[in-house]
Amino acid sequence: MKIKLYIWLIALSLITNLSHAGEGMWLPLLLSQLNEKEMHDMGMRITADDIYSINHSSLKDAIVLFGGGCTGELVSEQGLLLTNHHCGYSNIQKHSSLDHDYLTNGFWAQSLEEELPNAGLSVTFLVSMSEITLKTLSGVNEHMKQGVRDSIIQVNIRRLTKEAVKGTHYAALIKPFFGGNQYYLFVTETFTDVRLVGAPPSNIGKFGGDTDNWMWPRHTGDFSMFRIYAGKNNEPAEYSKDNVPYHPAKHLSISLKGIKEGDFTFVYGFPGTTQEYLPSYAVDMTALQRNPIAIGLRQQRLDIIDKAMESDRLTRIQYSAKAAGIANTWKKMIGESRGIKRLGAIEKKQVFEKDFLQWVQSDAVNSSKYGQLLPAFSKAYSGFVPVNNAYTYLTEGLLGIELMRFANGYNALVKQCNDKSKTDADISKLVEQLKTAAAAFHKNYNKRVDMQLFQALMATYTHSCENGMQVPLVKATSTRYKENINAWSADLYKKTLFADSTKLNALLSGFKRKDARKIEKDPAYIVSTGIYAYLQNTFAPAVNAFYSTNDSLQRLYMAAQMEMQPDKRFYPDANSTLRVAYGNVKSYQPADAVDYTWFTTLDGIMQKENPDIYDYVVEPKLKELYKRHDYGRYADRDSSMHVAFIASNHTTGGNSGSPVLNADGQLIGINFDRCWEGTMSDLMYDPEQCRNISLDIRYCLFIIDKMAGARRLIDEMTIVE
Repeated sequence: MKIKLYIWLIALSLITNLSHAGEGMWLPLLLSQLNEKEMHDMGMRITADDIYSINHSSLKDAIVLFGGGCTGELVSEQGLLLTNHHCGYSNIQKHSSLDHDYLTNGFWAQSLEEELPNAGLSVTFLVSMSEITLKTLSGVNEHMKQGVRDSIIQVNIRRLTKEAVKGTHYAALIKPFFGGNQYYLFVTETFTDVRLVGAPPSNIGKFGGDTDNWMWPRHTGDFSMFRIYAGKNNEPAEYSKDNVPYHPAKHLSISLKGIKEGDFTFVYGFPGTTQEYLPSYAVDMTALQRNPIAIGLRQQRLDIIDKAMESDRLTRIQYSAKAAGIANTWKKMIGESRGIKRLGAIEKKQVFEKDFLQWVQSDAVNSSKYGQLLPAFSKAYSGFVPVNNAYTYLTEGLLGIELMRFANGYNALVKQCNDKSKTDADISKLVEQLKTAAAAFHKNYNKRVDMQLFQALMATYTHSCENGMQVPLVKATSTRYKENINAWSADLYKKTLFADSTKLNALLSGFKRKDARKIEKDPAYIVSTGIYAYLQNTFAPAVNAFYSTNDSLQRLYMAAQMEMQPDKRFYPDANSTLRVAYGNVKSYQPADAVDYTWFTTLDGIMQKENPDIYDYVVEPKLKELYKRHDYGRYADRDSSMHVAFIASNHTTGGNSGSPVLNADGQLIGINFDRCWEGTMSDLMYDPEQCRNISLDIRYCLFIIDKMAGARRLIDEMTIVE
């Protein structure tokens, strides 16, 4: 009996020490060592070397970091790129006006000459990655204080990155993994001439709007198309009419074969941030303390902006991208906090911490190294929670007022004007930059909307933020107006230069050094600089001190977890580096008596249609194609037009736009979301609820071909029937 029990305990240990199939964001460099066998067992038919190689072209050469926060994939030999509609949204918006409303109506270039340049947009390829821990930690020992350790590491990083790209046009960065217990070097290549090729109308690319965001079933055609342009020798170059389409080392083949439940899939992209190995105190602070404050403040902003957009077409163009950004995080936070509570994540962390404490106390060496970890975490977080709450009220509230952020941008000009070492030429150069920035700001600014935001957010801040942690200048000014925020805002927005493009342009057009005094006396500038000064002088030291302590504790805690569980296959938290997540096409049950299938169809779009609600308007041409069942070669084997599907791939922010690939490494979808019930996966993965939502590539091609008539783009692609 004891032998059977011992065998059962070993089996249980092996089960718990393996990550769930579908959990983890894995470094492609290590797939052959850690994941390839499991991936093959799950159905993959290509090799790890096909996914990542520096000796020959591989799938990695078709994947880019898009714009710094999304992923894109190359789908032709001419640098044609697919990503999400919401990833390209701000660039589509920049090209939009009342006369050319590309957000509402869509945009399709009919030739290379019509493709639109996007200042400030870049894409970055990974050239290679390598483990470089020993060199990065050279000169570091375990007895050092965190500040000394960080200084030595930064010196090493500067030297190593410089050596890595010497004599090339590449860039290099070194990032920490597992809390700073490991380091990897990434060599990259960045292209800055990226042009808009096509985007569907918003009632396809953003169908369902914020209501459907993070939700399943989903019917959003979330894609846009860009093209990378290169200069001589196929290398990066600043925008020029002489540049030509980039020829990638690899582009993805596209499968029209369709998928079925249980099929192997993998997502290849640049996930942003996850924190799977935090202690319970950290999860509590995020999900139960910070999130509710931020959710409430973002709700206020959305209520005001949405109402304004509903009543005015120009305001919709100006604020659509802003509202989408606010809403995306707002709804994610709601789902994350609910998921943490439903999963009992904090309690599960606490159970692990009890086991951890027993492991620590069972050995004198462990007790010496790790005995004070959990008490130190408890002390650090209990002291930081009030600071973090006040910090959230400031960043989500006061800095949610556009005027505050914009006015503070003139601080550098004031400093230069008061600095005798700065020449008039220096000042003139900065003024020209500010003119350009002001034009861009006022193009998408509505004074009336921002004034309403000021009134709502300032009132919440002054009444809800802990009194002793409020910005002194804000508190004093509110008191001076007898806490009548409406009177304060009316006075401020009437007198400030920054909310009036005519007044500001007049100041900048003939700007002299002495004119800095006008800026210094401006009421919006006074408030904004007071906010930012408090942020820098009071909050920044407190926040930096906490995270310095916490980084040191988390590094030790991570090392201890890996030491405690030597058989566990740990995956590193996401940090915007290239990763592979894999799983299976899979349905799920979010609640009692609710059973979601794994795909949606065009039928669902027609069922959701509501011409009275902007987000549920259906394009007339799409309705006509639906009535005729004119889906061409893009229909599924069941004759319907599939729109989206879900799978158990572990994804997060940054995976937006990532290619979803089948067992043969062919493109079958574009990742664009997670189901709401699984958004806590940034903190704890739940195999029962965590699903990534992807656009079926066949619906994407159907829209390009049948809706847009952009056959020239289809002809560029390598399509497998």
